[in-house]
Amino acid sequence: MASAQEKSQSLAVHMVETERFEDPGGWTVDQQCMDVIGSSYLIAHGCGQPVADAVTNIRLPSGGRYRVWVRTRDWVAQFGFPETFGHFRMLVNDQPLTPVFGADKRAQWHWQDGGFVELEDPDVSLRLQDLDGFDGRCDAVLFAREPDFLPPEEREALDALRRECGGVQQDPVDAGQFDFVVAGGGVAGICAAVAAAREGLNVALLHDRPVLGGNNSSEIRVHIGGKRNLEPFPALGNIVNEIIPSEDHGNAQPQAYYEDDKKLAAVEKEPNIYLALNTHVVDVESAGGRITAVVAQDIETGARTRYAAGLFADCTGDGAVGHLAGAEYRVGREGKAETGERLAPEVPDTMVMGSSIMWYTEQAESETHFPEFPWATGFSEEVCDPAERGDWNWEVGMKQDQITDIEWIRDYGLRTAYGNWSFVKNRSAWKDEFRNHRLAWVGCIAGKRESRRLLGDVVLTEEDIEENRIFPDACVTTTWTIDLHYPREIPAFDGAPFRSYADHVQKPPYPIPFRCFYSRNIENLMMAGRNISVTHIALGTTRVMGTCGMMGEVVGMAAGLCCEQNVPPRAVYTDYLQKLFDRFCL
Repeated sequence: MASAQEKSQSLAVHMVETERFEDPGGWTVDQQCMDVIGSSYLIAHGCGQPVADAVTNIRLPSGGRYRVWVRTRDWVAQFGFPETFGHFRMLVNDQPLTPVFGADKRAQWHWQDGGFVELEDPDVSLRLQDLDGFDGRCDAVLFAREPDFLPPEEREALDALRRECGGVQQDPVDAGQFDFVVAGGGVAGICAAVAAAREGLNVALLHDRPVLGGNNSSEIRVHIGGKRNLEPFPALGNIVNEIIPSEDHGNAQPQAYYEDDKKLAAVEKEPNIYLALNTHVVDVESAGGRITAVVAQDIETGARTRYAAGLFADCTGDGAVGHLAGAEYRVGREGKAETGERLAPEVPDTMVMGSSIMWYTEQAESETHFPEFPWATGFSEEVCDPAERGDWNWEVGMKQDQITDIEWIRDYGLRTAYGNWSFVKNRSAWKDEFRNHRLAWVGCIAGKRESRRLLGDVVLTEEDIEENRIFPDACVTTTWTIDLHYPREIPAFDGAPFRSYADHVQKPPYPIPFRCFYSRNIENLMMAGRNISVTHIALGTTRVMGTCGMMGEVVGMAAGLCCEQNVPPRAVYTDYLQKLFDRFCL
């Protein structure tokens, strides 16, 4: 079989994926839409300050004359402005190519022509040089010997080119057999993995970012909500308490407040957990209504690994494993006729609670400057937020698909955050008040609230909660209000909604049944987090991370019981419920 290098030579092209650069410098690997575009990529997220260069070295088949193509997009162009930001240069052997990339007003991902280079030596250095710090992005660089070669734009052909030129073994490497595989390393996933490991299970924890914690990580910066250690199971919440920050500073605060290292240490001290960071599930193997293995791809190297197990937990938030396995799920709001819920709309729709792109500022010793953006068009004293930070209510994408449209959703959040700050700094009535403030952080990874909800044997509803309907398998107690978010329509602004408001319905503490934590049609799949089996309305109270962490603890302990008795999760409810409850009291 021909090697990737031999295939590359036969094609007379050589492609370099930027997420594999040896030194990413200040650029960040972004995997959020890799299921849509086929790859992760590098993004220069500097909040207006150019980031350090990304650098790598490659070896071409030979020296000679090459035409260079750079896969990028002018992300600002999607909003219809004549001026753009997010520009960068590509340097080959420290010589810049003629074009400025990300500035050609083509909003979609595409190959931008970089012109020709003459190379005496096949050993070549590449450098991505950010020009403005405003989220320029680069997916790949391609060298073609044939001057008329046009790289493919269509997804299937591009995927084939990635495989042939990638230099990565596409058949997944076998990681071995585990008792329990947990996909998703947010608070729920960490708790599920730790609880199962303490049951003696051999656990694999897969997470597609470099740091654990999900929405409570320093990448997103959402505080922990929901009380723990409540009767009748006061031990539930102990693991949550072990991993969360020692003090709740709230949302959109400095990085250190979220204590990423504490979460990592809690996982690493468990000898039964195999932790795979930067690992995104891309495929599921199944047979007879059961998952036999998941295949995951490293978001930096592209390498694929197979994780086999008898039990799986989907803690991805997006229900990614369940979706790939064919689990039944819902997206959006159920109609009143179906559920009888008082707060449900008359007609079902696909609206969801959105993603927050939060931000905060800090005061400098002297005056700071921020560009005058065309994006500030539509902002005014009435519309802008003259605040030192943007909290949870900087929420976007409620009317979009939180999975397939996630790049647009994140980009729109960036546009509004930058546009708001530009207006405040340069044209608002408060500009003198903010003269010495600088934009210190803007989220780059979207903080999601809702997407797919996997369906279990019970779908918890608003009526269950309001009528205090107690199920025999009730376990994880919710203490948050029914907290539903809606877009705040601002007529003076020229774009889609970018702020939200919340309707809180008070309720007494309410326990979620265990049957919401496993799939109704995939026999060995459990779930914990915001993708459990609830209606849109009920999600308003179950989705906060303190509560989701307790779900993870229950799922991890249930996995231990499943392995002990050699039964699927449904049998825990039908035959071994008291044994599960006994574990909560230990």
